[in-house]
Amino acid sequence: MSSPTPPGTTTEALAAGRQPAEPAGLPRSLRWTILVLAFACGASVANLYYAQPLLGELGRAFSVSQGAATVIVTVTQVGYAIGLAFFLPLGDLLENRRLAWRTLLVTAVALAVAAAAPDFWVFLAMSALVGVSSVVAQVLVPLAAHLSPPHMRGRLVGQVMSGLLLGIMLARSVSSFAAAAWGWRSIYAISAGVMLFTALVLARMLPRRQPEHSAGYGSLLASVVVLARTQPVLIRRALSQASMFAAFTAYWTAISYELADRHHMSQNGIAVFALVGAAGAIAAPVAGRLGDAGHGPVARAGATALGAGAMVLAGLGAGSVVLLAVAAVLLDFAVQGHQVLSQRDIYALAPTARARVNSVYMTSVFLGGAVSSAATGAVHTAWGWTGVTVMALLFTLVALAIRLTERAPHRSGH
Repeated sequence: MSSPTPPGTTTEALAAGRQPAEPAGLPRSLRWTILVLAFACGASVANLYYAQPLLGELGRAFSVSQGAATVIVTVTQVGYAIGLAFFLPLGDLLENRRLAWRTLLVTAVALAVAAAAPDFWVFLAMSALVGVSSVVAQVLVPLAAHLSPPHMRGRLVGQVMSGLLLGIMLARSVSSFAAAAWGWRSIYAISAGVMLFTALVLARMLPRRQPEHSAGYGSLLASVVVLARTQPVLIRRALSQASMFAAFTAYWTAISYELADRHHMSQNGIAVFALVGAAGAIAAPVAGRLGDAGHGPVARAGATALGAGAMVLAGLGAGSVVLLAVAAVLLDFAVQGHQVLSQRDIYALAPTARARVNSVYMTSVFLGGAVSSAATGAVHTAWGWTGVTVMALLFTLVALAIRLTERAPHRSGH
């Protein structure tokens, strides 16, 4: 594998993200491509979150306990992590357009079967397959980085991430509204149709991209391990975002129980509440511009501190829906901003291996989410909402600690 950074360029300098000024301007064809990528990312990643506000209904439908229903979230995220580890690296080996649209066909089939699932175990198996195949979103984000001019990479990746993040945040509301109107199975049937449509759009509109890597799949996976061992910036960004995402997952996994039990909200009420989180998507382009301007380190520290403050507010303001909503917006802003800044840094480390870099990064992130979702059910049962917010606060403090430990090596010039 070629040297991941130009001679004389440190990974910390790349992480700082300073680029020389270049002429502005974006071709119309690239604008449309970025729009398509943003929609496809949002539509595919939304599949990971449809179950979260429906856990109560799913538990009743399949006659399982609250703890067992929470396993649906865990299995979906574990499936996604498996896809990130073993499927995502194919983005550096196979032609990207074909890989993306064919994978979405698998997602569509899995969603259709889930919509008609006769029992809990079939639904659980399809949830895992949906998780694995929805990794296509992370094939498309590095593609956006490949297509973007270097001086606009943070901005354009941020725009694609805005679509992805809107998919994450709107998924809960769309799911809740659909369940209230037509039952919980409807959202899976609707999404199956959306995935089929998205696959056709990608097949028609995306440019072809054949990666430079020509060795076999085994060599590809071995190079992923090498990247993980030789890129300390990648590991730090992965661990810090995994901690932030763990806090995000804990909050959004438990909040539906809190709103239903303490505040007596209906499914439609929970759906409206979930809409407030969509405001956090505006963090993506803002964070991208800050990274392009060279303010990434300060912005990342601010994002982790904002996340910690949001969890304190969520814990202290549990009796107020307004304060819970404010905490949700702040948390989402922090997590999504931190995500864009981190991805901007890691994509600068090895331009010819961005899918593999993203594999290391996103596998770590979603393993953090899977661990958090598994723990959230037990913590909520034992200590309620207060226990969940304390756990989430600790996750954000871990991310802040990782960021602060970068100061010493940066000052020493390493």
